[in-house]
Amino acid sequence: MKSLTEGAERLVPNAAFEFLAKAKALERQGKKVLHFEIGEPNFDTPEHICEAAIKALRGGKTRYVNSNGILELREAICEEVEKTRGFRPDVDQILVAPGGNPLIFYLVSCVVEQHQNIALQDPGFLTYYSVLKYTGIKGNFVRLKEKNEFRLDPEDLNSAIDDDTRLIILNSPSNPTGGVMKKSEIERVAEIAEERDIYLLSDEIYSKMTYDYPHHSAAIRDQCNERTILLDGFSKSYAMTGWRLGYAVGPKEVIKKMSMVLEATVSCTPDFLQYGGIAALKGPQYVDDMMRTFRERRDVLIEGLNSIPKLSCVTPQGAFYAFPNITKTGMNSSEFADFAINELGIALLPGTAFGPGGEGYVRLSYATSIETIKEAVERLKAGLR
Repeated sequence: MKSLTEGAERLVPNAAFEFLAKAKALERQGKKVLHFEIGEPNFDTPEHICEAAIKALRGGKTRYVNSNGILELREAICEEVEKTRGFRPDVDQILVAPGGNPLIFYLVSCVVEQHQNIALQDPGFLTYYSVLKYTGIKGNFVRLKEKNEFRLDPEDLNSAIDDDTRLIILNSPSNPTGGVMKKSEIERVAEIAEERDIYLLSDEIYSKMTYDYPHHSAAIRDQCNERTILLDGFSKSYAMTGWRLGYAVGPKEVIKKMSMVLEATVSCTPDFLQYGGIAALKGPQYVDDMMRTFRERRDVLIEGLNSIPKLSCVTPQGAFYAFPNITKTGMNSSEFADFAINELGIALLPGTAFGPGGEGYVRLSYATSIETIKEAVERLKAGLR
C-alpha cells in the first residue's frame, strides 16, 4: 500500500469549511441553520470593482503576466501603503498573489528551515497552524489572554523566542479574537524583531476594520526593507473573498524568492482580477459604511452573549469575530461547537481550531443580519438554560 508523506498525514480539515459542510448537510435535511462559521463579509463586492474586472476580461486581459503582479496594481499598492502606513515601498518590494493564504506558505518556505521555529500568537489564524503542521516546523506559541482583551503581550513574545526562532507572526486586528493591539505594543514587537534579528510577518488583512482604536503597522520601523513582511489583501475590506487577491510587501530579496515559489505553483495571479484590485484601491471606499453595520451587529451580539449566565465575551475592537468564554457550560470547545450545530442549529467554530489556547472559547463570525444574531442569542439562552 502506497503511503502519503508525513506532511500530508499531519494536515487536518479547515474547521470553517468543515462546519460549513455540516451545516449544509443539516439544511439538506430541512433544518434551519444559523451561520456564524465562515469569516467573510456578507456584502456584495462594490459594482465599480466588478465592472473593472469585467472590462479587463472583455478587453483581452486573460494571459500570463508578471508573476509579481501587473505593474499598475503594484504601483497602486505602493500608493496605498504610503497613504495608510506612512512610507512608500518600491514596486520590487511588492508581490501579488491569489489570496493572502499562499503568501504565508511562500514566506515560511523561503525564510524558515526545518530545524528552526516560528513564534506566533495562540489562538491564531487557521492557516498559520496548517503551515506548521504541513512543514513540520515547530511553533513557539504565545498565549493571548482574555484579561488583556486578547492583545499580544510583547514581553510574552520575547520570552517565547529562542536561538532557533526565525520568524515572528503578528496579526492585529486578530482572527479569531478581534483583538487590536495598541501602538506601543506594535512598536515593541517590531523592536524585538530587530533586537533578536528575526523576520516579522505583520498580517494586516483587517487593517481597515477597527472600531474604537486606530490600526498601527509594525512595518513602519524598517519600511519592509530589512526584516518586516507586510501582508494585506482585498478579501475583507472590499468584500472580495472569492476573488482570491492578496499582496505582500517586503525586502526585495525575500519578495524575489517568494515570487519564484509562486511561479512554481500558480505561475501568476489572473490578469483581469488585478484590475479589480486597482479599482478597489483607487475608487470609492465603502469600508466605513461596512464597519458601521458591523458595529451594530457586534454590539447586539456581545450584549446578547453577556446576558446568558454561562457565557461571557470581551468586546472585539476589530474584524467581525466574537470569541466568547464557554467554560461555565461544563463543555469543552469541541463539545460546545457540536452541541450548537446539532442541538441548536447554530454553526460556529471551536476555539481549539485556532490553537490550544482556544480551549474554553468558540468563535462566531457576525457577518450576518441582526435578525439572525438575535435568533442565535435566543437559541443559546434556551439551550443553556
